[in-house]
Amino acid sequence: MKQTLQILTLLLTSFNLFGQTTYTGFIDKYPIELATEVDVFSDGDGHARGVYAYSNHNTPIRVNGELKQGTLTLFEKDEQGNNKATLTFENFDENSQQLDGIWKDLTSNKQYKIRLTKNFGLDLIQSVSLKDKYFRLVVDGPSRFFSRVTGVKILEKKTNKLIQHIDLDCQFLGFDNISVGDYNFDGIEDFSVFEGSYVGPNTSSRYFLFDPKTNEYFDSNFDGTSLEFDSNAKKIYEHNQCCAGRYRMHAEYEVINNEMVLVEQTCLEYDETTDDYKTVECE
Repeated sequence: MKQTLQILTLLLTSFNLFGQTTYTGFIDKYPIELATEVDVFSDGDGHARGVYAYSNHNTPIRVNGELKQGTLTLFEKDEQGNNKATLTFENFDENSQQLDGIWKDLTSNKQYKIRLTKNFGLDLIQSVSLKDKYFRLVVDGPSRFFSRVTGVKILEKKTNKLIQHIDLDCQFLGFDNISVGDYNFDGIEDFSVFEGSYVGPNTSSRYFLFDPKTNEYFDSNFDGTSLEFDSNAKKIYEHNQCCAGRYRMHAEYEVINNEMVLVEQTCLEYDETTDDYKTVECE
């Protein structure tokens, strides 16, 4: 099992195929993990974005790039946003069982070979992590548009030790399902899982808070649409709209004993006679 966890897994999602493709292998002798989405256009070129992580650290590193004339190139950036390294795959073919490429340090020009073999994993690394933990999604199928997230695994970075497993039923977004933040404003980072998108811009997520007593995360039961967290004001803001934007609701909450407590709520409805919004009673 430990040896399996040290193998490199590359996840490729092509929107034109509505599916996930995974690969396992190595960059030289170094096991890493890479997840990327490739949006292929009608002319065969496309854009790509992704994440990769060295297995002995498991800290996700974002990459982005392009598919051009059959070559897939992913760029790793430094803290200033400058290109730091490239992962290049010539003659890229998502249907091939083998994928070969080159990793190159753009400062030293040092290069390493990449050798991958296609795999079909349903245990997907996420693009964000905590200081000493990282996340994997458990999904019920390889299709981004038809699969569901059935769980999340929280693992220790250096050892790959499973710390916690949480069952879920959420919409699958790929490697960006999870976000991190201090949702109860206690100075400790928590995490959330994107749950679903609804009419208009409305979205929902599941928010899990860290309990220092148990060293585990628990479901906060924070409930609301398109929640925003203001760490300076220590407030949660909710935004909801429907009917092509004709009706809007805005709410403000405080967090007391890990519960959302409503402070203020405002509802607006579009008035055609004034061509503006008017305040109405919230349902």
